[in-house]
Amino acid sequence: MTPQEVTALIKDKGIQAVDLRFIDLPGLWQHFTMSTREFGEDAFEDGVGFDGSSIRGFQEIQESDMLLVPDPATAFVDPFAAAPTLVLICNVKDPVTGESYSRDPRYIAQKAEAYLKSTGIGDTAYFGPEPEFFILDDVRFGQSYNEGFYHLDAAEGFWNAGRVENPDEAGNSRNLGYKPRYKEGYFPVPPMDSHQDLRTEMMLTLESIGVEIEVHHHEVATAGQAEIDMQFDSLVNMGDKLLKYKYVIKNVARRHGKVVTLMPKPVFQDNGSGMHVHQSIWRGGANTFFEAGTYADLSKTALYYIGGILKHAPALLAFCNPTTNSYRRLVPGYEAPINLIYSQRNRSAAVRIPAYSRSEKAKRVECRFPDPTCNGYLAFSAMLMAGLDGVQNKLTPPGPLDKDLYDLPAEEHAKIESTPGSLAEVLTELEKDHDFLLKGDVFTRDVIENWIAYKRENEVDAIRLRPHPWEFALYFDI
Repeated sequence: MTPQEVTALIKDKGIQAVDLRFIDLPGLWQHFTMSTREFGEDAFEDGVGFDGSSIRGFQEIQESDMLLVPDPATAFVDPFAAAPTLVLICNVKDPVTGESYSRDPRYIAQKAEAYLKSTGIGDTAYFGPEPEFFILDDVRFGQSYNEGFYHLDAAEGFWNAGRVENPDEAGNSRNLGYKPRYKEGYFPVPPMDSHQDLRTEMMLTLESIGVEIEVHHHEVATAGQAEIDMQFDSLVNMGDKLLKYKYVIKNVARRHGKVVTLMPKPVFQDNGSGMHVHQSIWRGGANTFFEAGTYADLSKTALYYIGGILKHAPALLAFCNPTTNSYRRLVPGYEAPINLIYSQRNRSAAVRIPAYSRSEKAKRVECRFPDPTCNGYLAFSAMLMAGLDGVQNKLTPPGPLDKDLYDLPAEEHAKIESTPGSLAEVLTELEKDHDFLLKGDVFTRDVIENWIAYKRENEVDAIRLRPHPWEFALYFDI
């Protein structure tokens, strides 16, 4: 879509407001809204000013003025706004130099796509994330000097199997009993799956704004864990779509008096929410990851790409699993992909090769450790850069392992490397291992240093300094 076509769309649809959206460094969509009377085609060239000092990870107050430059190709009508509203996703620029802003995650993703082409390894990188999330009915949390707590509830939660629900005038319970058991929520039909219609509404709303959906279903955990899978797309487009995805599932849930969380581990002792990311590189219309007759029909390029992912995984986690809560999920059990190996079927492997199809078009690698708290532009770019580094340096991964890792003898299991266990650890790994990200000026040292500093100060230290509720159970009587 061109600027002229956007202007025509505004007239044809009776648009009354234009919503300009961009992403902060941690990964939340930000926005402000203009009247269509104030919005003109010059915005696509000149940009629209805003205060960058109030945005997380952006500018200091003495250099706060910044520009948003809308991308006309991203235009869509907001399905939730009361007044007809057109949304435009924007890039961030410096108003003094006119240059793209180095800390704009969308710009980093655009540079990653350009770098791929410059290497000659491929011309398009495709990504297909599978975000998981919980659909809840009540969320309360708080932290003060003398207390800290959280409380979640969901009508589907198995802990409510014995609760008095919807009592009649005589006080008799109307608990109908359909609550997915812990770790048994995968694929039951309604009425056990009580969110079928809600997820379908999410799917149809996503498709109405250009996000193609392959499938949706209940996930393993109780309490409304769900998954809606998007059809693969190129890197920047998928970064845009992941933001649309989060926006839609949250607002559809709210429309029905429910709330969505993409936290990796909101529920104790049940499966957490990941975001497996399928990836492939194409050149001239051919899939460079495919070679018939090899293990899982993987080409040398695919193997080297996997080698790069596995080698740099400890540093990658700083972008792919960027919260302290991420490491409540990445623990043994619960199907957690903590083992730094690849496998055709093993779901506890960091990289899996889906075996549903033997066709060239379907051949891809599935990186299983990311979770949906990540900033998609940064996570997808970082994985691509790690994979390309593997291809460039011919990093051959250790042979595939298709055994049940939980049944391996201790001495054999000890030889398998695993993911680090905390956000603090992976930030240190990123400090040590980030040269692969700097190639092609895709990530800059400023971005990496700012990311590490922000995460340490605002998340690692913030959690480290606060007492945990369970510490009172462990230590209060000592």
